[in-house]
Amino acid sequence: MDATTFAYFLTASVLLTLAPGPDILYLLTKSLSDGAKAGIILACGLASGIVFHTTLVMIGVAALIKSSAAALTLLKVFGAAYLLMLAVGAFKAARVGKKISMTRSGSKQSSAALYRRGVLMNVLNPKVLLFFLAFLPQFVGTGDVRLTIIFLGVTFALQALIIFSGVAICAGRVRNLILRRKNFGRLMNFVEAAVLTIIAAGLILS
Repeated sequence: MDATTFAYFLTASVLLTLAPGPDILYLLTKSLSDGAKAGIILACGLASGIVFHTTLVMIGVAALIKSSAAALTLLKVFGAAYLLMLAVGAFKAARVGKKISMTRSGSKQSSAALYRRGVLMNVLNPKVLLFFLAFLPQFVGTGDVRLTIIFLGVTFALQALIIFSGVAICAGRVRNLILRRKNFGRLMNFVEAAVLTIIAAGLILS
């Protein structure tokens, strides 16, 4: 791949990552709710999901899934069900006035759970898979196609991680400014539940 093509790819990747979408919307909500650390961990999970989708594109599984209406529908159903399950959990936490986040000291278990949430949100979204199936091959030139696709996918994941982490840090700072407001945590749980429900609806209706 020549430098010009890579520059075009990187520019397009950054613009697509910055565009309003379900991932960055939920990341922003989670960072406002639980702080920058939670947002960065979630961002790591989302970026890992991108690498997973890239691997499916490279080995040809993505094309097989695209050709199967049943497989796409199944992914949509599982993805929407998972998001709705998270939404219910957030709504219940808001109803009882509790936070469903990591404690200030944090724990490996809660960090791992949040990381898995980011991975699953990405992996169970067939729209992301179809996007990479259409997007990555446009920048593949001569040479080893598979290695080029992996390189492009990892590059996309890295720049997404950097941008998502920046969003998380900024949202975390905003959170620190308004954290003392009464019922802030409970309100953010309601917002998180609403955002997850909207993303699930968008997934199942697409």
